[in-house]
Amino acid sequence: MSLFRKIFGTGDVSGEEKQGDTSPFLPEKQLPVDEMFTFNFKKNGGKFVYCDSTTDLHEQFLNILEENDWFECEAMTFEPALYPLLDENKLVYRNAANPKFLISTCESLVADEGSILFSSNQFKHFKPSELPDNMVVYATTSQILSSKSDCLRHIKKRYDKEYPTNITALKYFEKSKDEDFLHYGSVPKNLYLLLLEDL
Repeated sequence: MSLFRKIFGTGDVSGEEKQGDTSPFLPEKQLPVDEMFTFNFKKNGGKFVYCDSTTDLHEQFLNILEENDWFECEAMTFEPALYPLLDENKLVYRNAANPKFLISTCESLVADEGSILFSSNQFKHFKPSELPDNMVVYATTSQILSSKSDCLRHIKKRYDKEYPTNITALKYFEKSKDEDFLHYGSVPKNLYLLLLEDL
């Protein structure tokens, strides 16, 4: 390095010096919650479909039916608000004996772990292991919250007194190759998330 550069500097900062600018004492830069959820959800094996309108949502649901050949099969849902979506595709859902998939909404989407929080409003009294292996979940971007504790606070605020029961989080959406204690007791579901932009 020349003497003039040492004295006056060039204004250029080398790559090594740039890396040294970050301090271990500064907080890590946090991703926005929607990006964090998308990244973690996909990492857990979930299938993510972004919809910018209700028309788009109906089209994407049709694509999921086509992809899995679920047109002439039985479906399951516990939510009357979703009946029109099943009716328009001529799917049997009343007293279904052998449903291929469950379609539901959810309480919240948990960004920091990429999981989906459900309650008795979606699952009634059923455990995840008692539900079909395939699921289609309809949610909105406003339901994405940072952590599970934020989601539980949201439920408490939303329902005021009549809190739902059977609050359950689904986190794993494909069978793990390495079964470890973190996956113990989890029921992986083949899950499609239809996420509607509402913000």
